[in-house]
Amino acid sequence: MNIETIQAPRGAIAVLSGGKVQITDAGATLDLAMSVRYETGASRLAIDKRDFFILSTGVAGDILQKLMNYRFKAAIYGDYSHYTSKPLRDFIRESNHGKDFFFVSTMEEAVQRLTDAE
Repeated sequence: MNIETIQAPRGAIAVLSGGKVQITDAGATLDLAMSVRYETGASRLAIDKRDFFILSTGVAGDILQKLMNYRFKAAIYGDYSHYTSKPLRDFIRESNHGKDFFFVSTMEEAVQRLTDAE
């Protein structure tokens, strides 16, 4: 997994990409988040959707809740156009209206949303 740290006005953003780490449950998410925080000091994560592959399994809400409990913000970037599940599309839309978690199409958009998030 590659971790690039970008300094932003509201704190560092860790961009995670190209790795073999696949976030499969809340515990794995917490381990990854805490490792990133320890290594980079970042509490804002931009994660490649390929590493966050479990959107259709129903555990995305649990994972995001775990991140929220530990005061992380995250943007998951990638192509979501092929998802047709109404509950999943609703989940993505609702997340994007909040201020902690975002589902966007590009890494640049993920960084921008995390930079702008309060």
